[in-house]
Amino acid sequence: MTRTLASPGTTAQDRCPSAFPYWQALEKPGVKRTRNLVRRLTGFDFLPTDEQARALCNDLFSGDPTAERFVDEVYHGELGPKKTREMLDKALVDGIDSLDDVPDAMKALFDEFETVPDWVQPELVEQGAAIWRRWGTMLFNFAGAETLEIYTEAAVATPLSLAGGYAGDNALRRFLETCRFWIDVSEPGALLAPGSKGRATALKVRVMHVSVRSRVAKHPEWDIAKWGLPISQTYMLLTLIAGSLTPGLALWTLGYHTIPREIRALIHFQKYMGYLLGVRMQWYPETIADSIRALMTTVISRSYDSGEHGKELIESYPQAFAPRDGHRGLKRLREHYNFRINSVYSAMFMGPGTRRKYSMPKVLPWMIIPIVRFPLITAMELTRRFVPGAAGVHEKIMCAHRENWYRAQMEGREAQFDASGALRR
Repeated sequence: MTRTLASPGTTAQDRCPSAFPYWQALEKPGVKRTRNLVRRLTGFDFLPTDEQARALCNDLFSGDPTAERFVDEVYHGELGPKKTREMLDKALVDGIDSLDDVPDAMKALFDEFETVPDWVQPELVEQGAAIWRRWGTMLFNFAGAETLEIYTEAAVATPLSLAGGYAGDNALRRFLETCRFWIDVSEPGALLAPGSKGRATALKVRVMHVSVRSRVAKHPEWDIAKWGLPISQTYMLLTLIAGSLTPGLALWTLGYHTIPREIRALIHFQKYMGYLLGVRMQWYPETIADSIRALMTTVISRSYDSGEHGKELIESYPQAFAPRDGHRGLKRLREHYNFRINSVYSAMFMGPGTRRKYSMPKVLPWMIIPIVRFPLITAMELTRRFVPGAAGVHEKIMCAHRENWYRAQMEGREAQFDASGALRR
């Protein structure tokens, strides 16, 4: 069931960042023609109601007050990052009651974090996590490639560029940290089991987001009137859609079969994961149709204003997988493959018009790889679905593969999810 909008009193005013021209886009002849044509042919309106759209626009100015208070008063307060991180690690494993003299802001954060909302359906959360597990490293490849398209927007690219994590030589390290997050939160029972590694990773990422948001919002390069709040509620929602609806549909092009019932489970899994990350939308799309509408709201509102910041992020991603100096033999061969296949996926899941604006690696003749793999993946998917016992074996193989891939890329390093780092400029 789709959740209704929050009460009107939750928003002081209706507003929309100037670089998110949704209301102007609605009046464009091309948008009007396409919208009317789709409605006539299918009966489906691919854009939300005005009330829902206003909620999405307003939430471009919304953050995470509970976690923001914790970061301001505790993480960047008297205790400082090191001591706070120690307390956070202990509380995540042993519970908040295992600590003495807990600051009120930290108590409030854990009260919210440890409360499981009434709307959570554990069986759907687990089903969604299982789909991520069976996708294995394909989730990583697709998610990395699809994100490049939104790096054209300064509202997304500027915080990432200022933080420096996904740019230049840091791109692979930061992407691998994100892969660790995806692995941790999709382990069996990870999001619902108290003290689990998945829940711990989710809260650390939440704190990291808030810390980056605070620093970027105060930076002279950030324009709130133009872009809203850095890492806003609406853009966090779009990240959740990018982990449910879009891969569920797009991976059919590679042979992966995700049926509508499973996509609905992914949406619910992502909704609860979003709750742990601090997502509190006025309107949260809980159906496939409403997820499409939320996504299309952004598609027609793009400004393509990220400039050199977006260029650096987009071009850094495939190059991050290129063979590294000093590597030989099987390791170098693996790096060559990772570089080429991620270049191919970047070409597949970026718009051709967007891709032409940037210096991206050539994909021929390597585009043949997904074509050759398509029947093999299709056969694997059919076997998993229809042969008794095959699904469990397949999941174990995919989980082992994603962990081995991650370890090989990290070369002994561990993900930090550090919220204390300074902006790079």
